[in-house]
Amino acid sequence: MIVSPAQARREAAHLARQRLLADPCYLDTETTGLGPQDEIIEVCLLDANGQVQFESLVRPTRPIPMDALALHGITDAMVATAPRWSEVWPRLRDSMQSRSIAVYNADFDARLLRQTQAIHGLTEAVDTSGFFCLMQLYAQYRGEWDNSRRSFRWQSLETARRQLGLELPNVHRARDDALLARALLHVMASTT
Repeated sequence: MIVSPAQARREAAHLARQRLLADPCYLDTETTGLGPQDEIIEVCLLDANGQVQFESLVRPTRPIPMDALALHGITDAMVATAPRWSEVWPRLRDSMQSRSIAVYNADFDARLLRQTQAIHGLTEAVDTSGFFCLMQLYAQYRGEWDNSRRSFRWQSLETARRQLGLELPNVHRARDDALLARALLHVMASTT
């Protein structure tokens, strides 16, 4: 059953308020691309107050493609002396453990976490059970129905930023995007 945009927004705002009660962390990654062979090259985890809990560049196993570089500006030189994923993962995992984690496009980041583990030869499973997707919540909040997908229309983080009039930058770097995701959840939760 399709609900009205106003009802969808009210329900999304209510869900956002519930999510905020859990004092979530906010995760964002930057990657070498979108495909099955791509890997994480930057990660940031913020606490509920927007303070950095963990942040690192990550040295990939292969050069950063030009199309990815054009998006986030992370160069091979920037990651040349960065730690490998095998060094980053234990610290990130410990910071995420037993936490509610807000992620804009959680499916993508969860997939890239698993892919990066595999690419770097790590067999430890990635627990994403605490993840919740801000992109899907914002799609409901926005209330634009997509008949072909039979769900609310997804918006990019940049589109959501513009639609809400948020002044935070979206420069496709992990910390800035995590801060933007945090602001987005707070705006949705403040809607009555």
